[in-house]
Amino acid sequence: MLSLLFAGASVASATAGEFRAPAYPLVTVDPYTSCWSTSDNLYGDVTRHWTGAQYPMIGVVKVDGTDYRFMGKEMPLLSSLVPTAVANGWNAVYTTSEPSGDWYATDYKPQGWKSGEGAFGSVPQEALARTMWNTPSIWVRRNVDITRPIDGKAVYLNYSHDDDVIIYVNGIKVVDTGNQCHKEVRLQLPENVVSTLKPGKDNVIAAWCHDRGGLAFLDFGLEIEENPSRYLLNEATQLSAEVLPMNTVYKFRCGAVDLDLTFTAPMFMDDLDLLSRPVNYITYNVAANDGKTHDVQLYFEAGREWAIDNIVQETTSAVEKKDGLVLVSVANKQQKPLNKAGDNVRIDWGTFYFAAPAAKNCTPFLADGREARKAFAEGKKIKQQKGSEVGFTVNLGTTSGDSGYLMIGYNDGKSIQYFGNDLNPYWNRKGDSNIYKQFALAAKEYSKLMDASATFDKQLMADADEVGGPEYAQLCALAYRQAISAHKLVESPQGDLLWLSKENFSNGSIGTVDVTYPSTPLFLYYNPELAKGLLNHIFYYSESGKWTKPFPAHDVGTYPLANGQTYGGDMPVEEAGNMLITAAAITRMEGNADYAKKHWDVMTTWTNYLSQYGLDPENQLCTDDFAGHFAHNANLSIKAILGIASYAYMADMLGKKDVASKYYARARELANEWEKMANDDDHYRLTFDKPGTWSQKYNIVWDKLLGFNVFPEKIVETELPYYLTHQNKYGLPLDNRETYTKTDWIMWTATLAPNKPMFRQFIIPVYNFMNDTRHRVPMSDWVYTDKPDQRGFQARSVVGGYFIKMLDNKLNGKK
Repeated sequence: MLSLLFAGASVASATAGEFRAPAYPLVTVDPYTSCWSTSDNLYGDVTRHWTGAQYPMIGVVKVDGTDYRFMGKEMPLLSSLVPTAVANGWNAVYTTSEPSGDWYATDYKPQGWKSGEGAFGSVPQEALARTMWNTPSIWVRRNVDITRPIDGKAVYLNYSHDDDVIIYVNGIKVVDTGNQCHKEVRLQLPENVVSTLKPGKDNVIAAWCHDRGGLAFLDFGLEIEENPSRYLLNEATQLSAEVLPMNTVYKFRCGAVDLDLTFTAPMFMDDLDLLSRPVNYITYNVAANDGKTHDVQLYFEAGREWAIDNIVQETTSAVEKKDGLVLVSVANKQQKPLNKAGDNVRIDWGTFYFAAPAAKNCTPFLADGREARKAFAEGKKIKQQKGSEVGFTVNLGTTSGDSGYLMIGYNDGKSIQYFGNDLNPYWNRKGDSNIYKQFALAAKEYSKLMDASATFDKQLMADADEVGGPEYAQLCALAYRQAISAHKLVESPQGDLLWLSKENFSNGSIGTVDVTYPSTPLFLYYNPELAKGLLNHIFYYSESGKWTKPFPAHDVGTYPLANGQTYGGDMPVEEAGNMLITAAAITRMEGNADYAKKHWDVMTTWTNYLSQYGLDPENQLCTDDFAGHFAHNANLSIKAILGIASYAYMADMLGKKDVASKYYARARELANEWEKMANDDDHYRLTFDKPGTWSQKYNIVWDKLLGFNVFPEKIVETELPYYLTHQNKYGLPLDNRETYTKTDWIMWTATLAPNKPMFRQFIIPVYNFMNDTRHRVPMSDWVYTDKPDQRGFQARSVVGGYFIKMLDNKLNGKK
């Protein structure tokens, strides 16, 4: 009945050629080495790290003496107008009790507010927090003195926050982030705001900041642009931009010459040495569009920000020639490997590299970026100056067409601290390699990898299109590099593969089990060894005796320090179910239970915990921890029951028939109880004790994928039609409490659909959200369904869960 009812349904979507990604992946190596374009055109903004920090790259082509900028924007030369705490403390009034009225207006009278010195924070953050703030929210008003003329100049708001912030300048809202945290964002103020800034002290910057746990921090000030650049301002015309799984492809018109630019991350998951190689490619191809020859030069530049976390850190730079390559590099002067942990931080140890095959027409430079760009624009030799920007000029001469490539890479030296041991990256796990060998291999394999990545992209897009349509294929393409590059691959001292995630823009945890769980479909699909790498550290944590509770840990630290759980609470049922289900999925993919046998004792402990406490969970968190603690969670109960069934499945594979029979019977007994407890006539409840509630029961998808069949079929047959009556423009809400959703869970819910048309009904709204969203960040998985806004999170590994439909097809055949 279900398959017939919805077989012909459809949802309107943009065509694939019209798709505009929320952010375009350019360089994707690991959680630290990451660069994205967050504008429609590659030249529309400064290129950025996934956190939003500026990771500038600039590209220009000169055709017959005319410059066309095709990549990036110059970072403005700014000076302080109203200082932030980086320069000095600042005075303000504040309150931690919600004020009445328009507290942000210039004429507001802040009665009863306290005086304090900014910045404000829960702990001293780089010695900047001068007033301690330990409450959920703070309201701050700062009277600022404008002491110099600003007419005709660009003014920027410089702000740092952890977490949500809303900022007003003279009563006009200029920032409203939602659940995010940023460091030293520089936002150019619109003209209508700048026009309100008057000489003297009658100007007000007002801010509200909300702390969601962990660190709290708020700092802000104003900056003014000095001596705007007059060079390389002419822009190319971008003809197209396309995101494929391993390649992002841009096409430009540059006068009489067309330029194709391709960013490639050869992330083949069946080759772990290649997967861990910290090198990406930029391929350029120029061709005359008028049938004539033209004089063509190229300019590529990368900023020193790639090697530091804070702009005040000093850098060194160098030019080296090795193995037929020329390499330019930037590094922090103060090298302190693994010296910090956290979420909104970037690497400041190791060395960033830009490399190219050595050739007479390819000239490296180390120079002040403004001076380098001026020299290139004027056709002069770039004056070398160490410690600033690095790059190459390429003189193609008179040509009707030519091509070449550059490489970008990062040598972090030490990648992860694992229970006190500083680990090398996987590519140097034996200590017998170095970054120069990695670049030499990358150059040697360039042609082979370009062909292989193009073939891979074509196949993945075709496979995804077949099972889910072009919109699903595009979402999988966006998810592929994002999910992989949110991990770091290392080998433990015990010889285990560790595929460690960073919990990007949620709390910075490393190896989080409930981040692993949604990401597993991608890694199960392409290489179960990586799926094991998602679990090995948690098994070790318990089996070594370092973690003694009868359920798994939530994490093993804060990235990149994996020395033990740092999350403030446990998720007993959540994490036990996650580990058992994922282990069973590995068993299914490999066709044997060798991995399960290795960890049988601890999984037995976890299963017995679920058998006792899993049916009706007490007040606790689940993976959707942003929704808070609550008891009697029906979807969490499903996970517990399927965790027990997973144990039974693995027992059966190991020949433990009596054990399998016992735990399968227990799982079916609990599933039948669940159906009675959660039944609410035309749907099933969010919590057992609250009729009239509902939620996505995405966890039940593993009953289908792994063929347990412990839950009655009528549950899915009842739920799916009910969900479609509650779907909004941009997707299905997570549950009845809010309009927000998790896009990964929508993919899992959609995979329960009995046919492709119904699957697409759930998927297309997510595609439309990514196409329409106003938040230009690497894909968020926590978004609103009634407006194109991010609720929080970005660049997370959980989008690997988008591949669950592909996994279903691989396990159970075409649907």
